[in-house]
Amino acid sequence: MATKIIWLLRSGMALGLAATAIGFAILPLRQSSAAVTGGVHPGPMSRTQAYARAEALTELGRKMFSDTSLSASGVQACASCHDPHHAFAPATATPVEMGGPHMDQPGQRAVPTLRYLQAIPSFTEHFYDSEDEGDESVDNGPTGGLTWDGRVDHGSDQAKIPLLSPFEMGNKDEAQVVASLRKAVYAEDFREIFGQDIFGSAGDAFQGAVEALSTFEQSGADFYPYSSRYDAFLAGKGTLTAQELHGRELFEDPAKGNCSSCHLSEPANDGEPPQFSDFGFLGLAVPRNMAIPANSDPDYHDLGLCGPQRTDFSNRPEYCGLFRTPTLRNVALKKSFFHNGYFHSLRDVVSFYATRDSDPGRWYPKNADGTIRKYDDVPQVYWDNLNQDPPFGRKPGDPPALTESEIDDIVAFLGTLTDADQLPGSTQQAAH
Repeated sequence: MATKIIWLLRSGMALGLAATAIGFAILPLRQSSAAVTGGVHPGPMSRTQAYARAEALTELGRKMFSDTSLSASGVQACASCHDPHHAFAPATATPVEMGGPHMDQPGQRAVPTLRYLQAIPSFTEHFYDSEDEGDESVDNGPTGGLTWDGRVDHGSDQAKIPLLSPFEMGNKDEAQVVASLRKAVYAEDFREIFGQDIFGSAGDAFQGAVEALSTFEQSGADFYPYSSRYDAFLAGKGTLTAQELHGRELFEDPAKGNCSSCHLSEPANDGEPPQFSDFGFLGLAVPRNMAIPANSDPDYHDLGLCGPQRTDFSNRPEYCGLFRTPTLRNVALKKSFFHNGYFHSLRDVVSFYATRDSDPGRWYPKNADGTIRKYDDVPQVYWDNLNQDPPFGRKPGDPPALTESEIDDIVAFLGTLTDADQLPGSTQQAAH
């Protein structure tokens, strides 16, 4: 907990993040007779009380995160899809996970990592910020929010989605979740934090549950340790190989990989480690994944920001086909990539970027007449939304943006972004 408190005090987000997540205001330090103040909305607290409550909620959320009894099936926990040993992403290569009361309902999108979400800003259609030394005159467009389509802003709201989704943990309502919590082995911990009568109100108890989960997901050691070899390199405490250094150059070169235009790789102006995302939205035209059952319907298209899971922008065609840029931290551990899990190799992902437009036949299926069905998962009416910046935007037959050896070098660089606790044989990983 001390590490978490130190990070909070040093970071630009400081105490406001914790206060927002757990629903209290922090007052000047004073002596308190109570280590943890009860209630879902406890009101003003001393610093001592605030930290005690944060620690208690973190440990409660940790227990809940691995509790399969919180699902309607009784066999699925948050950790089932967000495996701590795989940077809180799936351990499997399946594009979508199965869920529901009988574990027979397929998901619609690939499960993203829960690591490094703490810096994502709330969703806005007009984000004024830039990597150009703090130039705030540039409108970067839709930015921020959690999930692939940014439809929720807070960890507590995100936690509600899998608990109540019919194709995830499958609970029919908040009361069903609370009924499971009442019987959980940690039910008394729940009462100690939120009050002995907390289970008398399903609404309050459910809100307490998602607050505990979201507080756990703010644990620095678990969710944003910044312990990769690249972090050590930036701190002057480690080195990269010649191949990795060249991969970094290509990653940042606007005429080659141009990856850092969206996956920011340099520390922020305030010294905060890079998040490897600008949190914006892009249309990449990843090939349609027929392994997702929903895609068997030719009229179904997952268009990200404009639906179907997000509904408030369903009448905004300029947003169709756009998905939020994920962090690349721990990307070498992933077994499925992009929102539809189409790719299963990091090298194929980089190759797709390099040759999507110069060699579309490599990625997209053919029509009956032999022509290539380019951008086959995005209706043509939305093709103007697709990113054409380098390495995209080439013509069929043009030389690819990256050579095979350059692709290897970028992949090698991406391997330096794996956190230390995720490396094979790590004692930290064994302790998770």
